[in-house]
Amino acid sequence: MAKVLPLKSKTTLGTHLAGVLSEGAARGLRDRLDIETVGDLLRHYPRRYVQRGELTNLDDLRVGDEVTVMAEIASVTGRPIKMKNRPRKGHILEVVVTDGRGRLSLTFFNQAWRGHQLQVGLRGLFAGKVEAFRSKRQLTHPDFVLLTDDEDFDNNLTEAFAGQLMPIYPATTQVATWTIARCVRRTLDALEMVPDPIPAEIRERHGLLGLRDAFFALHRPASQSDVTAARKRFRFEEAFVLQVELARRRSAARELPATPRVARTDGVLAAFDGRLPFELTAGQRAVGEAIEHDLARDHPMQRLLQGEVGSGKTVCAVRAVLAVVDAGGQAALLAPTEVLAQQHHRSITQLLGPLAERGLLGGSDQGTRVVLLTGGQSTATRRKALLDIASGEAGLVIGTHALLEDQVMFADLGLVVIDEQHRFGVEQRAALTEKAGGAPPHVLVMTATPIPRTVAMTVFGDLEVSTLTELPKGRGAIQTTVVPIADKPSWLDRVWDRVREEVAQRRQAYIVCPRIGDDGDEEEIVPPDGTSPPVLKLLQGGRSRTRAPSSRPEAESLIDLAASLRAGPLADLRVEVLHGRLASDAKDAVMRDFAAGEIDVLVATTVIEVGVDVPNASTMVVMDADWFGVSQLHQLRGRVGRGGLPGLCLLVTNAEDGTPARTRLDAVASTSDGFELSRLDLEQRREGDVLGADQSGRRSSLRMLAVIRDESVIADARADATEVVADDPQLRRVPALQEAVRALYEADRADYLEKT
Repeated sequence: MAKVLPLKSKTTLGTHLAGVLSEGAARGLRDRLDIETVGDLLRHYPRRYVQRGELTNLDDLRVGDEVTVMAEIASVTGRPIKMKNRPRKGHILEVVVTDGRGRLSLTFFNQAWRGHQLQVGLRGLFAGKVEAFRSKRQLTHPDFVLLTDDEDFDNNLTEAFAGQLMPIYPATTQVATWTIARCVRRTLDALEMVPDPIPAEIRERHGLLGLRDAFFALHRPASQSDVTAARKRFRFEEAFVLQVELARRRSAARELPATPRVARTDGVLAAFDGRLPFELTAGQRAVGEAIEHDLARDHPMQRLLQGEVGSGKTVCAVRAVLAVVDAGGQAALLAPTEVLAQQHHRSITQLLGPLAERGLLGGSDQGTRVVLLTGGQSTATRRKALLDIASGEAGLVIGTHALLEDQVMFADLGLVVIDEQHRFGVEQRAALTEKAGGAPPHVLVMTATPIPRTVAMTVFGDLEVSTLTELPKGRGAIQTTVVPIADKPSWLDRVWDRVREEVAQRRQAYIVCPRIGDDGDEEEIVPPDGTSPPVLKLLQGGRSRTRAPSSRPEAESLIDLAASLRAGPLADLRVEVLHGRLASDAKDAVMRDFAAGEIDVLVATTVIEVGVDVPNASTMVVMDADWFGVSQLHQLRGRVGRGGLPGLCLLVTNAEDGTPARTRLDAVASTSDGFELSRLDLEQRREGDVLGADQSGRRSSLRMLAVIRDESVIADARADATEVVADDPQLRRVPALQEAVRALYEADRADYLEKT
């Protein structure tokens, strides 16, 4: 009987690699690459392959990158150098390698003997971190392997790279790619039989390699077709295992009890529909029917409502809330910022009119009570709100993170609405839904432009999805223009002229800055760069300065800009500021004055990103727009053009033409389709950890699979996974699949899966 290699055993990995790894390299595998088991090693997939003899394009190398390049030695020179604080002279060896076009320096200090190894004309693999010295790119003390037919010339060259296609692995300074290759080759030599998580009939249906064959094809390919077949198998496997877990979760959700919530024909929902000053769009009516159907079932609704900025999602959410209120329950609307919570409270109470004031003078007995709860309220206001919530007098509670506190208790929480759901972590969403007590509440999450992780979850089918694509009548078109002040500094003067022109027509404008300034920013934008994803963070506390890469100036601060505008180009206009450090009452007063037309220009941070609705605002100026991500720029742009007036969005940037940041801004300016922009954002940032708590895109549980590119693979995997789970919910007949799914619960993913 064939031997089964335990892929999860840490002891097994150490046994197989005895004598291959130094102690430092072993630590590097574990600590830097998170490789502890045989399975971890075999799933440390090659980043790319090089054909023996085919040189790397050195012009593509970027400073700061960890690289492995194949190049030819063009020159070797050594010279003595005087070293500080040392009586004896040192030695520097500079080796220049080339791909026939570009050149790269390799620098070795006090290693003159390497000059006998590194001879002109030899080719090799050179690994290290790209640095810049006197405008030249270089690797300092790089690891290397020389590729020669004479194996005695360099004993570092082993059978790890015996084939014509040489795998290049993600590596570190402690563990070079050829060290990883030797470890993989040693492990493959001992690999006789491995359990496969994909059932044989599914592999046959899709023409997939078995797991053992796929490992060999990927790590020891005879041709490019081997690599293609292996990648096809691992892409499907990633999709399939995830889809099995999602199918199990959907199946489990259908078994959970929930209280059906059915609106009365003569209740508050009907009264609200009767007083709406506009006609619902066809999309809003369809979404309403789907939500009402979900609410009437005896298991919890889990629905994502996505739609363009201004497409009417809030009205759909209010109608869902009123259906629950009609059935005797309460609803909570969780907003990410105090400004947005206050805006929702104002707009919803205005929409409801007397229906929002039950029990108050002039209120309708047919209605309910709408309560606002935020962290900045006075003690008396907060105490009254808590009593209304606990007693059930408040049918709708609108709030920020304050809703999550222990002292907030509901009489009968039947629906949780989460606005801009990507701004909340898993723990926060779980804390609110747990306030329902017995049966879990129905959940509706909303987003205007899905961030990458939301798109990933949507494609994977974890939530029921409703989409609003049409805008209500009367929305104005928005012209978006990039203002490149690095190339054309005089254009900034024209920006302020355009603001003045709009105000002269009795319109209003927003100016958004990435930071507050004054060395105490609560709201901080961490700018995108070439190597990290364009993540935009609104920090809910703490004191930290906005960070700028060394290659760019610090971002414009709100405080400095507002002062210069008041004293200069906008001196005769009514200019006010809005940011997260203002007291709650002050923020509310500024927004009320702006909505009332008593402020011409509002200089703000991203507190106005979502939900703020001032129909008379026609112009949005975003300073240092390259510090913002695609989705956030689209959200900011959506604050104008809401009252039938044509909108203008000016993206001011120092980013130079052709840079990734400028390309991102040009993409935003080229389309107003938020869903197309979300796909662009996903392609740039990847999906995040699809089943884990990380939503930033920095870490992904998907290694081969790309959500946008592989939608058809995901669809096939979902169909197969649904069939497998329906036939064998506990996966007892496929132990390897059971183990693969169980692995999703490891570490920090466990809480996510339990609480989502």
